[in-house]
Amino acid sequence: MQAQESRQWQNPSPKASRLMLVTAVMAFGTVGLFVRAIPLPSSEIALFRALIAFLFLSLFLGATGRFAQLKQQRRQLKRFAVTGAVMAVNWMLLFEAYRHATIALATLVYYAAPTFMVLASVLLLKERLSPWQSFCFIMSTLGLVLLLGASGTAGGSMQGVLLALASAVLYAVVVMSNKAAGQVDGILRTYVQFGAAVLLMVPYVLLTGGFHLHQLDLRGSLSLLILGLFHTGFCYCLYFLAIVRLRGQQVAIMSYIDPLVAVLLSVLLLGEAISPWQLAGGAIMAVFALLNERT
Repeated sequence: MQAQESRQWQNPSPKASRLMLVTAVMAFGTVGLFVRAIPLPSSEIALFRALIAFLFLSLFLGATGRFAQLKQQRRQLKRFAVTGAVMAVNWMLLFEAYRHATIALATLVYYAAPTFMVLASVLLLKERLSPWQSFCFIMSTLGLVLLLGASGTAGGSMQGVLLALASAVLYAVVVMSNKAAGQVDGILRTYVQFGAAVLLMVPYVLLTGGFHLHQLDLRGSLSLLILGLFHTGFCYCLYFLAIVRLRGQQVAIMSYIDPLVAVLLSVLLLGEAISPWQLAGGAIMAVFALLNERT
């Protein structure tokens, strides 16, 4: 009976996979709210997010018997470790962006990552775009330019935009590297990446001010715990287990729930303002990036 339940958990039905994916991406849309509630430097938040998720995945891999599969992926471990280090810096820049811009604006800029992935595939992988893909890429880029131009009037906002933009570039690097790794268990890959992120961030935090975890109040401690356990450990498991059973188009479409949730919560709960031009630029960028992924 337990073995059957374990197989169902590791190989969910398409209906269950859709529910798992929607749950995960909706949770990802709330990350900014929790980061705002943690009064720690962005590097420390990134470190403890990775550490808590790493410990969670250790329990998950042990319970599902997946640790043995790590030996089969020895050749890929170095690649995963490098992308894990890049992922840690990606998180740190995004969390810092939340401090200098609204969550809605930072999230919209962060979703420029698909545009950078298209650019990398053309310049580095020498892939050829169809006329429709070229049109979608141009429109997404114009949306990004509009978003940046509309944010240039406020210094703090522009700083947050640039941080989110740098984070989007690094996210594109992580995704492209993971694609190049081929058919590797997504949870195993993420587990190694979390471990590498921890190893990178510990000396960085020590050299840039040390740890301040003891200064957290109850609200900050709970927010950090939720960010590590739920948003990163649990929801990453849901995400990677779900996408195996779904088509790429389904995953692409549902992934845009993330910025939608982030924008709505930013405006409704925090009362953060977003200008019509910023919203238009983000919408153009997201719509045409999505249309490009559906081709």
